Amino acid sequence: MDDDSRTARWEHRAEVPLAVASVLFLTAYAIHVLAHGLPGPWRDLCLAVTLASWAVFAVDYAVRWRLSGQGHRFVRTHWLDTIVLALPLLRPLRVVRVYEAVQRRQGRPRLTLHARVITYAGLSVALLGFAGALAVYQQEHAAPGATIRTFGDAVWWTCATLATVGYGDVTPVTAAGRVIAVGLMACGLALLGAVTGSFSAWLLQVFSSEDERRAAAPVPYERPAAAPARHDERPPES
Repeated sequence: MDDDSRTARWEHRAEVPLAVASVLFLTAYAIHVLAHGLPGPWRDLCLAVTLASWAVFAVDYAVRWRLSGQGHRFVRTHWLDTIVLALPLLRPLRVVRVYEAVQRRQGRPRLTLHARVITYAGLSVALLGFAGALAVYQQEHAAPGATIRTFGDAVWWTCATLATVGYGDVTPVTAAGRVIAVGLMACGLALLGAVTGSFSAWLLQVFSSEDERRAAAPVPYERPAAAPARHDERPPES
């Protein structure tokens, strides 16, 4: 069996477990950040679940690296996976792929390509927004001179940043918060471009289909109008 088949089999088997690990990672991280009054043992448990989930991601990355047989080239050809491994808050986006996997096993996706792009982009925005709000809140809420004091402030700032609006009423003041802001801006632009492009392509497809139907429609037959009778004609003589 070649390396590609072995890698495909591994990804197929690990897809759902990795999605579960992504959900556990995000849940444990959210509890650890938001539950300030949580007892020490429970906070340690959340931290342990977070680290264990990240260890699962690292094992998956190492196995795919080993099965690929590419050596150091794997890091360059799979740069996005490398970034996600270094920034595990992006890992919950794997949950979006579960729907695609289920649809593939059932035969074919139920949604059209354009509907899938919009659906996945919406889910990605929701997950990225929640993860980004958690990250920036953790870095900012206790910083001197911070304007992001509550999780609600963090959510509002994240929505404005992903929408590329940037009202400026609340802004990050720490270096880590500003790095998170740059990442959210890039993700917001990419997702907005994907949704806009997909919607435009769908409109062009609809208009093109209508034009083709009109061009292929048969022209209705019209009977020629009878010639009007001439008043100067005389009736035939008997």
